[in-house]
Order: sequence, then C-alpha cells, then structure tokens
Amino acid sequence: QVQLVESGGGLVQAGDSLRLSCAASERTVSTYAMGWFRQLPGKEREIVAFISWRGASTYYADSVKGRFIISRNNAKNMVFLQMNSLKREDTAVYYCAADPDYIVAITQKRAHYWGKGTLVTVSS
Repeated sequence: QVQLVESGGGLVQAGDSLRLSCAASERTVSTYAMGWFRQLPGKEREIVAFISWRGASTYYADSVKGRFIISRNNAKNMVFLQMNSLKREDTAVYYCAADPDYIVAITQKRAHYWGKGTLVTVSS
C-alpha cells in the first residue's frame, strides 16, 4: 500500500513563503503524476497543482498561478510545493496526491493515492 506523507505546514503571515514536501513510501510512485489538493474550511477539496511523472508538464489552479511552484525529485520519491506570496485565502489543509494518469488527475480532479494532509494557516 502506497503511503504519502506530507510535511512543512504551519502558521505564517500573509506575504510569507512556505514549502511543502511529500514523501512516497514506494519507488513505483516516481512513475506517477503527483501533486497537491487543498481543502478550505467549509469547502470541497480542490486541486492546487500537479506534475507529470517526468516533470515535463505542470498544472496550476488559477488561484495559485504565479505564486506556487510544484517540483519533484524522483530519485527521492518526493514532490514539493513552494508557496510564495501567501494569502489568507490559502489557509487550508493541503493533501499530497498521486495518480498513474496525469491527464485524468487534472481533468477529473481526482487521485488514486492520498496523504493525510498538513495544515497551512495564513494570518493577516
């Protein structure tokens, strides 16, 4: 069973930066598309960013374009989310996700494997 473990969440002020990391328990995930979803208080889970398994393709939600950067290190089975210019509305639980199919993940907004989430709180 693949496990995804997030780290790097915390409390920051608006305008600050934060970097989330996600480690996968199995090397097979290095051939999967990986990315991040988030769930804001009282709202449904939404896709934030995704990256294809070779890193050649990336997807960003409109709300984070130009501020967030997704990257991955397949040698370490890890994916990262660099979050810059954070806003209060970025406050959410961020979930790492992985799916064998990048196009399915970004079009259907779903993933096969999920982490347990890490909380990001942005204060004004």
